[in-house]
Amino acid sequence: MKRLLLLGFLASAGCQGLQNLDVSSMTGGRINSNVDLTKVAKGVNQVRKGFSEISESEEYYIGRAVSAQVLTRYKPLNDPGLNAYAQKVAQAVALASDRPSTFKGYHVQVLASDEINAFAAPGGFIFVTKGMLELVRSEDELAGVLAHEVAHIAKKHGLKTIQTSRLTSAFTILGSEAAKNYTPQQVSQLTSAFEGAVDDVVNKLVVNGYSRDKEYEADKFGAQYAKAANYDPGALKAFLERMEKAEGSGGGGMFKTHPSPAKREAELGSLSPSSGYKRSSERGRRFSAAVQL
Repeated sequence: MKRLLLLGFLASAGCQGLQNLDVSSMTGGRINSNVDLTKVAKGVNQVRKGFSEISESEEYYIGRAVSAQVLTRYKPLNDPGLNAYAQKVAQAVALASDRPSTFKGYHVQVLASDEINAFAAPGGFIFVTKGMLELVRSEDELAGVLAHEVAHIAKKHGLKTIQTSRLTSAFTILGSEAAKNYTPQQVSQLTSAFEGAVDDVVNKLVVNGYSRDKEYEADKFGAQYAKAANYDPGALKAFLERMEKAEGSGGGGMFKTHPSPAKREAELGSLSPSSGYKRSSERGRRFSAAVQL
């Protein structure tokens, strides 16, 4: 899957003609000796070095590959209504964020896992587990949880986890205008760099977790986004309090990859809704109808 999605990454870097690439040989681990990637470097005018120079389309394809890896570890929940509802709430807070749109938009998928967790892959991909939703008590709380994930995307936390050396290697090859045809070795190097970049992000999301400062930053901006979308930002603190009580019931998930709920609450400080905020009975009905887990 990662090898196939490399095609999208190459295309986003300027390739308009991949018709000569032997996809079957690539997925089989071998590169056709006649591979012609003449146009891959077209439009790449300089060698780029780090995550800050990744284009939105490149970010999308990296995020899509990361998402494919997440879905090998977690089964998606087949509940169209719940997925659509989570998508609408995420879209509302995303529109109120400082990154209201991505290359192909924000996408939310509920995972069929009892683990209490949520992930945000680069480019706008958000995952939230069934176990997390079972702990949420209102649309305001759900908005806070999803806004936290939107903040990870808006601040490009996932991209920042990629080793700079991988990107330097990939961009050096992509930016080499002297190369009229990429050799099998160069394609192999690109594939390796791309796969390594994906693994960097997946390991950070699922295994190790972000640093505390990035989690606190996501809480801070997530609360701001929720407030700007006319949700109660204090609902995030209410959710964290409930998480704190649930923390002793089992490890793993968010408890393994995030700072403790109590520390996150302390970092958030006092939160109040916007002056025009009114608790909505309609939101309550929507939430009850959609989240029937």
